[in-house]
Amino acid sequence: MTFDPITVFAILIAFALGGTLKGATGAGAPIITIPVIAAFYDARIAVIIMVIPNLLTNISQIYQFRKTILPPFFTFSFALGGGIGAFIGTMLLINLPIKILSFAVAFIVIIYIILKIVVPSWKLTYKKATKIVFIMGTGGGILQGSAGLSAPISITFLNSMKLERNQFIPTISVYFGIMSIFQFPTLYYYNYFNLEITLLSLFSTIILISFMPLGSWFAKNMSKEVFDKIILILLSFIVLRIIYLNF
Repeated sequence: MTFDPITVFAILIAFALGGTLKGATGAGAPIITIPVIAAFYDARIAVIIMVIPNLLTNISQIYQFRKTILPPFFTFSFALGGGIGAFIGTMLLINLPIKILSFAVAFIVIIYIILKIVVPSWKLTYKKATKIVFIMGTGGGILQGSAGLSAPISITFLNSMKLERNQFIPTISVYFGIMSIFQFPTLYYYNYFNLEITLLSLFSTIILISFMPLGSWFAKNMSKEVFDKIILILLSFIVLRIIYLNF
């Protein structure tokens, strides 16, 4: 498995953008990194490279916001569902053809874009959310394991609860962290983590973390609506590239 300079540059740019988004919103880095890497390389490698950054960056956010996390039953039901779903999704990742995985990434990003544009700002009460938290966690985990993108389920679910930022961030961080823990042993067992990918993944983590303060600055100095529109436009171009390359 080799990476040419253009591919490596594209991956690092993706992580810079992903770090900016994560710094601004507390989540969402994979919605940038996965489709960008998939557009220049392939979807399977995109998912694998994101496992280590997902684990390390979310550990830091869990610690930072540990005092405002949602009740343990909700948080760990969500995370356990995500972990089980991630294991199932990882088996799909290993066994499905690359072209199917690439189209899956494109399709999930399209769903995410549509949800961001057309879904009304309805609110899901905590009591109702508790009844479906494990199911939603599992569904998001399957998407995360197979395509690296749980956002259409996980982030949409938490956003519908209208959580405060300091509640949203630690809850989604526990979720992403547990999914990474479930993914890593399976991928390692099937020899998908070699030295080259591990080093690139660790270096990408540094890039991701380095750009998170820039995202925090954007959150303070740019309206959320403008920032969201920029991200959606960028994602639209990336999806078109993935579809074009795989037809």
